[in-house]
Amino acid sequence: MAFIKKENVYKWEFDNIGGTSRVRICKGEDIRHLGELDPKMWTVLSCPVKGLEIDEKSLAYIDADADGKIRISDVLATARWICDALKNPDLILEGKDSIDIEMFADTDAGRKLYHSARQILVNLSKDGNTISIADTSDSAAIFAKTRFNGDGVITEASADDPDVKAAISSAVASFGGVADRSGAQGINADIINSFYAVLADYAAWVAAAPESPFGDKTDAVIEAYNALDAKVRDFFMRSRLAAFSPDSTSALDVQTSRIEAISADNLAVKADDIASYPIARVTCKAEIDLTKPLNPAWAERFALVRSAAIEGDTLTEADWNAIGDRFAAYTAWKSSKAGAAVEGLGLDTVKKLLAQDKKAALLDLVAQDSALSEEAANIDLVDKFLYVYRDFYRLLRNFVTLNDFYNKDKSVAAIFQSGRLIIDQRECRLCMRVADMAKHNASAVTSGMFLIYCDCTSRVSAEKLNIVAAVTVGDVGDLIVGKNAVYYDNAGAEWDAVITKVIENPISISQAFWSPYRRMSKTIENLISKNAADKDAKMMADANAKINAAPSVIPATPQDGKPAVAPPFDIAKFAGIFAAIGVAMGMIGAALSGLMESLKGFLWYQYILLFVGIMLCISGPAMVMAWLKLRRRNIAPLLNANGWAVNAASKISIPFGETLTDIARFPKLKIKDPYQKDMATWKKIVITITCLGVVIAALWIFGLLSFVGCPSPL
Repeated sequence: MAFIKKENVYKWEFDNIGGTSRVRICKGEDIRHLGELDPKMWTVLSCPVKGLEIDEKSLAYIDADADGKIRISDVLATARWICDALKNPDLILEGKDSIDIEMFADTDAGRKLYHSARQILVNLSKDGNTISIADTSDSAAIFAKTRFNGDGVITEASADDPDVKAAISSAVASFGGVADRSGAQGINADIINSFYAVLADYAAWVAAAPESPFGDKTDAVIEAYNALDAKVRDFFMRSRLAAFSPDSTSALDVQTSRIEAISADNLAVKADDIASYPIARVTCKAEIDLTKPLNPAWAERFALVRSAAIEGDTLTEADWNAIGDRFAAYTAWKSSKAGAAVEGLGLDTVKKLLAQDKKAALLDLVAQDSALSEEAANIDLVDKFLYVYRDFYRLLRNFVTLNDFYNKDKSVAAIFQSGRLIIDQRECRLCMRVADMAKHNASAVTSGMFLIYCDCTSRVSAEKLNIVAAVTVGDVGDLIVGKNAVYYDNAGAEWDAVITKVIENPISISQAFWSPYRRMSKTIENLISKNAADKDAKMMADANAKINAAPSVIPATPQDGKPAVAPPFDIAKFAGIFAAIGVAMGMIGAALSGLMESLKGFLWYQYILLFVGIMLCISGPAMVMAWLKLRRRNIAPLLNANGWAVNAASKISIPFGETLTDIARFPKLKIKDPYQKDMATWKKIVITITCLGVVIAALWIFGLLSFVGCPSPL
C-alpha cells in the first residue's frame, strides 16, 4: 500500500518536540491529509492494542486486521473513513463521546451513520439529534422493542401467531436457544430444522413401542431383573458345582464364619457384606426354592420380579432365562430411543406441534430478520464511529507525534504513562507497565535514565502488575531493591509496590558532583567494615585456638606457696616497633612540612582557587559524563521494549526531565525539635571562640598566616 504521493501538495506545520522536528496535527484537514505524510516523518510506526491508556474497544475498532497492533495503514484507513463521514473534520479534535447526527456528511459513510443513528434514537425513544456512546453500548435496549434486528435469531416477540409463539417457546425449552440482540433467548434456522426433525423422530419412536410385557410395572421389573441377573446365575453355577462335588456344598453355601465375623456389628450397615452371600441356600438342586427365605439383601427386588413374572414355588435357570426373553424386544426399543430433547414437552405437545407444522412460518421469520443484517451492522457501525470519534485524535497525538508526552500541562499524560509512583518523598510521573521483562532487560539501559522496576499488588484483588518508573530529580541513595512504595494507576486504584530492580544512570549534574565522594565514602566504609570483620574473625579464631589448646589440668601452685612472677618488660622486643612508628611519623611530618612550604607563598584567594581546583579535579569528570548522558536520555528504548516501533528519538532534556518527577517541598518554618537539648548562650560563645582559636593556631603553626606578618614559630 502506498502511504505517500510523490507530489506533496499539502502544507504541513512543524514543531520541535523532544529534540526532533515533528509534524503538528492541529486541525481536521491535517487528519484528512495524513495519507500524504511521509512515513519517515511519523514518530511511531506501530504500537500494541493492549496496555495503553485508551479504551481497548477504540483501539480494537482501529485495528482493522485484528493483529494486535495499530499500524500506519490502520491509522490512515480510520482517518479516511472518519473524515469522509463528517461535514467538519475539526470536530475530531474535540474528543467528545457524543455527536449531533446532523454533523454527518452527505456521503455513503455519512448517510449510513446518519440513518443508523436515527434508528437507534427511535428505538430508544429519545428526542433530539444527539447520540452518545452510552446510547450505542446498550444493544439490548436498542433492539428491545423491535421484531427484527438482523441477527438471524427470532424470539416470541418476532411472531404474531400464538401457535408460532408456542413453537418458539417449545424449541427454546428443548434446545436452550441462543441470545438475541435484544437480550432475550430465541432460535435460529439451525435450531428450527433440528427441532422439527427431533419432534418427528420422537413421535416415530413412540409409535413403534411394543407391548409392555409386565404392564405398568415393566420398567421396574426390568430394572430389578437386571440387578438380580448376575446373582441368580451365580446361584445356578454354585448348584451345578455342588452337584458335581457334593463335598464342596458347605464351602459353596453361605459360611457361618462369615456371618459370625459381622454378627457383633450393626447389621443394618452391613448390607454390602450380606449382599455378597449367595441369593439362596446352595444345594445339589439347580433350582431356587421360593418357599424358603432368600438373602435379605436381594429379597425385595426378587419379590417384585416374582410378583410379575414367576409362577410356582421353584425357579430354574430356564425359567429365569425365559423371563429375560419376554422383555428383550421392549429393551431393544427403549435403547433405540430418539428425540429425547423434546421428551420433556410431553407426547401430546409433540403431536400438536407436528400437526400444526409451523416450521415454514418460523423459517420465514428468520429470513425476514436476516434481511435486516446490513441495517443492524450499520447500527454497530455507529458504536464504532463514536468510540473512534472520541479517542482517535488522542491516538494521533501519541502516534504521529508525542505531543501529550511533552505537554507542559502536567494533567495531560501520554497513553503509555500508566500512573504515579510515590517513593522517597517524590512522585514519579513517568511510569509504564512492563509487559515483557526480558525485553526491558535487553534495552532499558540504553535509555540513559535512572529506572526502578517494581512489582505491584492490589489490596482488593489478586491482580498483579509490573511497572518501570523513571527518577529524574533528587538523590538516589535510598532507592534500593526491596524498598516499598505506593503506586496509583490512572483510574485512581492504589497498589503496593516494591522495587525489584534498579538501573543506575545520572539524575542531575548536582547529583553527579557529589557522586565521587559518595563512592569514596562507601569504599572507605566498606574497607573499614571489612577490616573490622577480619580482625573480629581473627580474634575469635585465636581465642578458640587458645581455648582448645589450654591444658586440661591447672598447673599446681609452687611448693613455697608464692605466685609465679611475671617476666620483666623487655624493651628490646619493642625497639623495632618504636623505630617504625618514628620513621612513619617523620615521613608524615616531612610531607606536611613540604606541603606547607609549597603553599607558604600563596595569597588568600589562591587557597580558594586551589580548593576549587581540587574539587573540580575530583567531581569534574563525573559531571561531564553526567551532562553527556543526560543529553542522551531517550524514552524510545522503553517503548520499544513494550512492543512499540518508535521511528524517531524522543529525548528527555534536563529541564523537561525535572518536570517528570516532583519532590516534596516543605515551607521554611522555625520548628523546634522536641528532642533537642538547649544549650546556654555563653556555652555556645565559648565553643565558637575555642574552635576559631584552634583553627588560627593551626594556621599559625603551619605558617599559613605568614602573609599577614605572623610567621610560624617552627
